Amino acid sequence: MQIGKWYLDNHCFVTKKVFGMLINHQNLPAHVQIFPLSEGSFTIDKTKIFVPFNTQTDQLQQRPIGSLLVEVQPFVIVTPTDVILIDTGLGFGYEGTLQIHHNLQQIGIDPASVTKVLMSHLHKDHAGAVGKMDKLGNYHLAFSNAVYYVQKKEFAYANEVGFPSYMVEELGVLENHPQVVWLDGDGVIDGWIQYEITGGHSPFHQVFWLHVANQILFFGGDDAPQLQQMKSKFVAKYDFDGKKCMELRQEWWKKGNDLDWTFLFYHDIAAPIYPLV
Repeated sequence: MQIGKWYLDNHCFVTKKVFGMLINHQNLPAHVQIFPLSEGSFTIDKTKIFVPFNTQTDQLQQRPIGSLLVEVQPFVIVTPTDVILIDTGLGFGYEGTLQIHHNLQQIGIDPASVTKVLMSHLHKDHAGAVGKMDKLGNYHLAFSNAVYYVQKKEFAYANEVGFPSYMVEELGVLENHPQVVWLDGDGVIDGWIQYEITGGHSPFHQVFWLHVANQILFFGGDDAPQLQQMKSKFVAKYDFDGKKCMELRQEWWKKGNDLDWTFLFYHDIAAPIYPLV
């Protein structure tokens, strides 16, 4: 498990439009800490079952034909007023608790202190720990004091498509819950967290720009999952619109390097954050 932290400090206090959105820089956190929460490596084949993969001892060739190697890594961002989780991981267990709860506790963060959960989309490797089951088989929000931000059309699409890409029963905890904010299109949360539907990896996939500490943190979810994909032209068959994803990655890579974005990569344990700061 690779867990680290990065610090950014803020000295900028202005209000301006960024990418057409009104960003209130007076609301920006004075400093932030960024923690990648690695859940490890897995293989996945046509069954869409995630099987743990030890990169030191396992051989990809020994897995079913067509298996892909996937790394899973949510992020938590800590500000003076918020503890923000970006996607929730697979929802696997670890010593009697959720792995993501364990990972948070390992860095001194109580899961109950998470204030916001930002969901890029609801595929099971990103939304597996949206909720947790009690001993009676009932689901509850895994982050009991957090507000969840979910695209309502993504939720509807998940229910339409269902298993195995989406775990509909587990996602049901979100429906009609007072701690869920249903997003409809593009917008800004609290004046500094910008979100935009891309329709790349999935029809209602969204990405986030967090305008913090005189910096922009960019989380591209599965549109921009790995550093290497940002540097090369690559069309993935598993994307809803692979060509659009490729074009967006090229656009974001150029703009991000020009404007000094900090990139957060969900499926890249070796390079979770670029550039290192």
